[in-house]
Amino acid sequence: MVLQMRLLPVLATALLLTGCSGDWGWYVVDPTSPAGQRNLMFLIDGLYYTIALSVTAILISVVVGLLIALPGLARARPPRIINRVYVELVRAVPILVLILWVYYGLPQVADIAISMFWAGVLALAISDSAFQAEIFRAGIQSIDRGQHEAAHSISLSYVDKMRFVILPQAIKRILPALGNQLVYMLKMSSLVSVIGMQELTRRANELVVTEYRPLEIYTVLVLEYLALILLVSAGVRWVERRMGAGEAR
Repeated sequence: MVLQMRLLPVLATALLLTGCSGDWGWYVVDPTSPAGQRNLMFLIDGLYYTIALSVTAILISVVVGLLIALPGLARARPPRIINRVYVELVRAVPILVLILWVYYGLPQVADIAISMFWAGVLALAISDSAFQAEIFRAGIQSIDRGQHEAAHSISLSYVDKMRFVILPQAIKRILPALGNQLVYMLKMSSLVSVIGMQELTRRANELVVTEYRPLEIYTVLVLEYLALILLVSAGVRWVERRMGAGEAR
């Protein structure tokens, strides 16, 4: 194990030296040349659709996840069964398969027309809503029973109890998990490229076909996702600090 760790810097250096050889074609993404600038802008333009897909899907999945989580907290058995069946079925379907089914299968089943964007949003939102439901259910169940009893003592309705007492406390506790789901959604949005959505990964694939330089182009793609994810993660941590997320109550 120690030997392997010592060999890592050597292998990294060898890779770097290999990259400096004439076999690499960084000219395709060279910001100092007109062609490189065009290629970089072509790649960066896909950022809009990646963010739009992810943010729209996460907003929908949060709402649906909360609505699915609430029946799972009911005392009656039928609502809990509905919650469990939905969560287990949705979690069992791979997200790539769901994207393909929503885009190619749903229009035939429901006799509707659906764009690539909304097919991607719908598939991502459905897939993520099952995980969101479990996050909300765990967060609500973590609230002390005394909070529920206090809400009942002042005659709050179920809706008002959830809105003003339980959910504000639960959201603080589940905020890190919600942030993780947003990061997960940003990465999974790359799968929508299989139906032709012009997001980051699709743009990179198209550029590889025209330029025949996969290493350089996919390296830029990795850096784009890395910068985006790090920025989002920093934003989520800032919100956590502002809200005091995860603090013991």
